[in-house]
Amino acid sequence: MKKVILFLSFILTVRTGFSQPQPAQLADGITTATMEEEQFNAGKIRALAAEVEKGTYPNIHSLLISRHNRLIYENYWPGQDEQWGNAMGVVPHHRDSLHDIRSITKSIVSACVGIAISQGKIKSVDQRVFDFFPEYAKQDTGLKATLTIKHLLTMSTGLAWNEQVPYDNPENSEIRMINSPDPVGYVLSQPMEVPPGQQWKYNGGTTQLLAAIIEKATGQRIDRYARQYLLEPLGITRFTWFTFPGTDMPAAASGMRLRARDLLKFGLLYSNNGNWQGRQIVPAEWVQESFQSHIKIFETGFYGYQFWIFMDKVQNKTVRVVACVGNGDQQVFFDQEKGTVTVVNAGNYNKWNGQKNAADMMRDYVYPAMEQ
Repeated sequence: MKKVILFLSFILTVRTGFSQPQPAQLADGITTATMEEEQFNAGKIRALAAEVEKGTYPNIHSLLISRHNRLIYENYWPGQDEQWGNAMGVVPHHRDSLHDIRSITKSIVSACVGIAISQGKIKSVDQRVFDFFPEYAKQDTGLKATLTIKHLLTMSTGLAWNEQVPYDNPENSEIRMINSPDPVGYVLSQPMEVPPGQQWKYNGGTTQLLAAIIEKATGQRIDRYARQYLLEPLGITRFTWFTFPGTDMPAAASGMRLRARDLLKFGLLYSNNGNWQGRQIVPAEWVQESFQSHIKIFETGFYGYQFWIFMDKVQNKTVRVVACVGNGDQQVFFDQEKGTVTVVNAGNYNKWNGQKNAADMMRDYVYPAMEQ
């Protein structure tokens, strides 16, 4: 009987967007509860779901909310989707669907850097980048010679890089890196614009260098290293990681696909200072450093170790939000003060036109639902 009930719940979720008052308790390490048990206004969240279904927040594919380490809301919707830029048509998303997480992949790579440092494979964030790349000695001169791992983590290398144009524009630096016969060499060969550490510039090449450093330091490609030391300890066994065309090099800046519940596990890991069910997977100090504001992006935005930090306004209150962010409106929002982790997947790739997005969902409904 229990299996029949779970199956019917699954069918209803896929076909209608209906979600049970309490998410299914599965054998995946995630504890569930009702919204009421965690002082959430269920009516507001149901109203949000109705707005998603109406298209007020377009092409949202999943919404998961946890509070105090308990998953209290889980819902999925069908919608147009892609696999790393390749159209899939309308996909009936559900809890077992893999979904592009795009640049949230960067935060996964950052976690692996922290693990590698804790293993003694990398000395520290202050180690020089060119210590790992003697084959590029010709680039190891001038200001470039001072580049450190911390500069990569905080995207403050000072290297020339252009991801301000769309990803279908051949002038986009990440696209040029992807299509280069030597992606690492392409990044390292970029000219310096300003001294390292002075200016933030969004740069997927920094993450590719971090992945290459992990491979140099550990002897394992980033996908294999992440599987062994991060994903499998979290009970994550299903994922894909796209590689650059014609190579076996994983796309470190944007190539992962994960289930929404597994992405939530990563969020819960960081919300618990790197601890998962009593096991320290990522050093607590690394999590705390990752969530620090290392460099200013704009007036109310900062960057950590491949994590974003925003000072947002919600109902006339300032809220500090840490986030993993990916193209298409892939989001993991952390609110440490209120004890929440919220996961959103969507299919709004390469759309930067100010439409209602996941951040608006948070401001309009999720935060108000906490204020009972």
